[in-house]
Amino acid sequence: MSDEFDTVLSAVGPRLRALRRRSGATLTALSETTGIPVSTLSRLESGHRKPGLELLLPLANAYQVPLDELVGAPASGDPRVHPRPITRNGMTVIPLTRKPGGLQAFKQILPAGPTDVEPDPRSHEGYHWLYVLNGRLRLVLGDQDLVLTAGEVAEFDTHLPHWFGNAGTQPVEYLSILGPQGERFHIRARPRRA
Repeated sequence: MSDEFDTVLSAVGPRLRALRRRSGATLTALSETTGIPVSTLSRLESGHRKPGLELLLPLANAYQVPLDELVGAPASGDPRVHPRPITRNGMTVIPLTRKPGGLQAFKQILPAGPTDVEPDPRSHEGYHWLYVLNGRLRLVLGDQDLVLTAGEVAEFDTHLPHWFGNAGTQPVEYLSILGPQGERFHIRARPRRA
């Protein structure tokens, strides 16, 4: 049992390094996100420090991966994702992806409420695509004030100040896909053979 335990622990460091590199983060940036000193992160990645829950939990949160992925727990064979909804300021966000870096997908639900809310546009790194499932989504994008309905799609560079609100009397549900700066959707289709 001790050999198996040591094998699992020795694989954690390289896995942490690979996750960080794939996400494009530096040790310094990861330290700022997690509150873990750079020297400790470096020793974890090199295998010179044994990982404990007090270190693995903030790292799993920073990489947005389950703890068992960090320690290399055997696959359960169950392909289902068990998202944990997050509710902030009345809005519910359901993560649909778990991989760090690259595209991140979310289902978002804005409750019904007053439609005269004053927009507070914000900007950040990245690129955003959204698809309205139900309801009426108000999108303030730069100097444009738009209302998107079920089936409508929008995409934009998130450096442009933007804000989302409910433009109707019912909850609005939409899918959000956020990607790194400069990333665009690419559709690849093969020609049909006659």
